[in-house]
Formats: sequence, C-alpha cells, structure tokens
Amino acid sequence: MAFMRGLTFPGGQQPVLTGEGVYLRYPRVGDYQAWSRLRHESREFLAPWEPSWASDELTKSAFRRRLKRYQRETRADTAYAFFVFNAEDTLMGGCTISNVRRGVAQGCSMGYWIGERFARQGHMFSAVKALIPFIFGTLTLHRIEAACLASNEPSKNLLMKAGFRQEGIARRYLLINGEWQDHVLFALLAEDATR
Repeated sequence: MAFMRGLTFPGGQQPVLTGEGVYLRYPRVGDYQAWSRLRHESREFLAPWEPSWASDELTKSAFRRRLKRYQRETRADTAYAFFVFNAEDTLMGGCTISNVRRGVAQGCSMGYWIGERFARQGHMFSAVKALIPFIFGTLTLHRIEAACLASNEPSKNLLMKAGFRQEGIARRYLLINGEWQDHVLFALLAEDATR
C-alpha cells in the first residue's frame, strides 16, 4: 500500500507477528470495510471500555486520517498500531503500543480491542502474547504498561494470564465513554517475560 511505502520500522521491515491462531500486522487502507463493519456491529459492546466515538468515527475519511496518524507516530517511534486477524484472514480486533518512552524509561503503554463476536475466545490473549516479544525484542523496551477499568474482569484476567502484575489504581485516569474513570494499572517487565 502507498500508505506504508517508505516507512522505516524497527527491525527494517513491516512486521507480521504470529501467535496461536492469530497474526498481527499494520493497518492498511484496504482494511477499511472489514474494520468499519466490525466496529459498527460491536459498538454497544465496545462503548463501555473506549473513549466516546466521534460523529464521523466509521467514515472512510476518518479511517484514512487514523492511518496517517499511525504513520506519523511510527516514524516518530512514539506508537505502533496492529490489526489482529485469524488464520482465515478475518479482522478480529486491534492492539496499540503507545506512549513509547526512550531514554532512562524504555517503556510503553499497550491497549487492545476485539470485536464482540470474537470476544472471550482467547484470541486477544494470543495477540498480546505475540506482541510482547516485539516490544521487548524489536523495540528493545524494558516495561509495558496497561490499564483497564476495575469492572473489566476479562481484561484484568487476560493481563494477569499474560504475566502482567497489578501495580495500583489510577484515579480518574482516562476519559472513557464520556466520563473520567478510575483504572487498574498493570505492568510487565522484560525480565518478567523471560521467567
């Protein structure tokens, strides 16, 4: 895709990350139809866990703006976005590495979403497990942080199963579904992943 031409990625090429029954790759313009359909059908399922959607959230022009933002962030080494697919090449969700910090911190934040019809089947756990070696190996970061609402038991369970440790509560941490909400904070260190 023209969008991706000329980008320099850590490791020298656009990665395709593989996990158990899933693979992750960078979003492309050609993903628009599958992405908008999956997000539309999952809107009520996703709304409690995400920022409020813009009025043009699912339009092609908004999707193109999203891809351009991803491109800028990847070039700046501040964020990396992936779409998650199953073995039949069906889009199931997405993972984002954001707030990449270099220098003495060497850390990032990780977020994810999955379409309702694919939820609670282990797909996102497989995607997160595939993403961890990319973060620690290719990006050479030391710490991955993740946050979820205290009421989001599936997300908390996923993170703990993936080896993350709960570190505390951040009060009114993120603006989710139109309200500033408390979040449970989790982290995984590079040395935790090798144990």
